[in-house]
Amino acid sequence: MTKNPKKNNDSDKIEFLLKQIRDPMVRAQMTKKNHFLFFHIYLGTYVTCPMAPFHKEMFSITEDKENPLAVICAFRGSSKSTLLTLSYVLWSILGVQQKKFVVIVSQTQDQAKLHFKNLKRELENNKLLQADLGPFQEDEWNTGSLVIPKYGARIMAVSVDQKFRGIKHDSHRPDLIICDDVEDLNSVKTREGREKTYGWFNSEVVPLGDIGTKIIVVGNLLHKDSLIMRLKQEIEEGSRSGLYREYPLLDEKGNCLWSGKYPDEESIEKERLKVSNFAWNSEYLLNIIDNREAVVQKDWIKYYRDLPNDKGESYTIGIDLAISEKETADFTAMVCAKIIPQRNGSSLIYILPNPINERLSFPDILSRIETLANSFGGKRSTKIYVEEAFLQGYLTQFLEKHNFVAEGFKPGGMDKRSRLTMTTNYLQGGKIFFPEQGAKELINQLLNFGVEKHDDLVDAFTTLVLKIIESDNQPQPGIIMLGGGGGLMDGYDDFEKGHDPDNDVWNERLWHPL
Repeated sequence: MTKNPKKNNDSDKIEFLLKQIRDPMVRAQMTKKNHFLFFHIYLGTYVTCPMAPFHKEMFSITEDKENPLAVICAFRGSSKSTLLTLSYVLWSILGVQQKKFVVIVSQTQDQAKLHFKNLKRELENNKLLQADLGPFQEDEWNTGSLVIPKYGARIMAVSVDQKFRGIKHDSHRPDLIICDDVEDLNSVKTREGREKTYGWFNSEVVPLGDIGTKIIVVGNLLHKDSLIMRLKQEIEEGSRSGLYREYPLLDEKGNCLWSGKYPDEESIEKERLKVSNFAWNSEYLLNIIDNREAVVQKDWIKYYRDLPNDKGESYTIGIDLAISEKETADFTAMVCAKIIPQRNGSSLIYILPNPINERLSFPDILSRIETLANSFGGKRSTKIYVEEAFLQGYLTQFLEKHNFVAEGFKPGGMDKRSRLTMTTNYLQGGKIFFPEQGAKELINQLLNFGVEKHDDLVDAFTTLVLKIIESDNQPQPGIIMLGGGGGLMDGYDDFEKGHDPDNDVWNERLWHPL
């Protein structure tokens, strides 16, 4: 039988590597150069299942000398603290980076003590680590500080509320700072708390280091205005040097990021049942969620099987616009409804099935609107309500110009939760009905508002309903129709040249979206 030369060559390489690692001097030199190898050789007991690609990326981030700041969000149980706050802290001193003063900062003193205890245990009890890279004398090992004389290095574990400005180890200022869970739900609850943490990071943590200091921030997404989210925004905008990585257990397509630990849906479901819905969404899926009481109750959702017919019926479309096809962009959402007026002046709202919830280019948005209006009997018999935030008022103007009945909805100072709350009288009062089939995602976003990662359909829904409520209170809303004619797409070429030739900013943002 002919042997496979490549297979034999690979086997020979692996066998050769294993032989080399058995030599203590070679093993020490190899592990000093490679954090991944260091972890598997000296901390191999922590490896209980195959590692995932995102773990390898974490190792690469620790070895990267270019980025002064790394912000890492990863799900609970992802081993982020094991790799970064235990293994990397040890390797950064014992390996080629030769860090001299490492500071670990946690939210509470109990967390700081736990990190200290884990590091102390490895330095005291890890026989192979001691034999290859030790000795590690216990000259100055107290409750929050470890000194390693052989390497001239110190490790400190402190809490957020401790004073550590200007600390030094001999002549060394901190050259590695790990911020591991420096925020919690209480600290992000108020704007004052969030400002305090952000100010603390910039005034206490960043100045603590020196040229070449590396800062790693590890945690969860607890609030849209949290320290981690602010750092993420600054990094993406280019106003702060660094990198941001986010590792939820499940990505947007439902793929598991750590199949070695969770090989099938059953294992994922078993993990989900261990925690509350709030913890699952925030700590595992990394959704920024609102832990306040649900805005919409399940028993407020009323269904219809067949659409009723009425002489006074009309059709409406509520639109939440997002002009971008990037993977990270919001969705453009369109929620359509059949409106039947009542004698008391209010309306019954029948939400139509299959609302649009996609990333669409602007031409596609125009095409969808025209198709929907035609299916409802034409542009004159369909009212279109567009949420007007930032530059989205131009869609309303364009629709009006081409003889559509369009009107903008200006949120003003109302946040999303407030707008949804204003629709609950109609929901609870049985004036809004949903189809038995075809509105699952919309209903899910309504019931889990503040928990679901996306809420574009909620925005389109509130735009639609609040404009109808306004119309019920004002029988003649005074929608202005501007001249023009022809199909919606017929005027697209003129619109592309710029509805307002003097508004260069709008033209640039519209046709070259971020």
